[in-house]
Amino acid sequence: MGAAIERFVDDAAEPAVRGWLHGLGTPAGDALVLSHGAGSNCDARLLVEVAGDPVRDREGLRRAVEAARRFAPGRVFLGGHSYGGRQATILASDDPALTQRLLLLSYPLHPPRRPSELRTGHFPRLRAPTLFVHGTKDPFGSIEEMRAALALIPAQVQLVSIEGAGHDLSRAGVAQRVLEAFQKFVR
Repeated sequence: MGAAIERFVDDAAEPAVRGWLHGLGTPAGDALVLSHGAGSNCDARLLVEVAGDPVRDREGLRRAVEAARRFAPGRVFLGGHSYGGRQATILASDDPALTQRLLLLSYPLHPPRRPSELRTGHFPRLRAPTLFVHGTKDPFGSIEEMRAALALIPAQVQLVSIEGAGHDLSRAGVAQRVLEAFQKFVR
C-alpha cells in the first residue's frame, strides 16, 4: 500500500474518535474506517495491518466516517472486526448513504454454540456492497451458515473464507489477502 500511517484523534467529536489513519493507496484518496471487536482496541494486530480507525459504537463509527471525509478526498468505506463489523452493518442499514462499501472481518453471525440466535435482522435492509472475510473454524458461524445469511442481503456480497482460521483470523498472509480482495472489490 505504501501509504503513511498516523495517529488520529478528534476529541471535538461526540463521542471522541481515536485510532489510526491509513491511506488505501488509491489515486482517488479513498479511506477505510474499521472498528475493533468487543474485546479489542485500535491496536488490534489485524486492524493495524489492514487499515484501522476503530471506535466503540455506531455513533462513534458515524463520527469516524465524518472525520475521515475531512481528510480523504475520495470515497470512505466502513467496516470492522466482529462486533465492530456488526455495528457497521447496522449503521449502514439504517443510513444507506453513509458508505459505498463495507469490509467485515469475522462477522459474529451468532454467539458460539447458539446458532438459533442469529444477528441478521437488519441484513435485508443492507444496501452497501459488502465483502465478508471469515475463518473456516470461526465459532460465531460456519462458512455454510454465512453463505445462507448472505442470501438475505439485497446488495452485492462476496465471501472470502480463510482456511483453518478462527474468529481472530490469525493466519500468515491474511492481512495481505484481505487488502488485495478489498482493493479489487472497491474498483
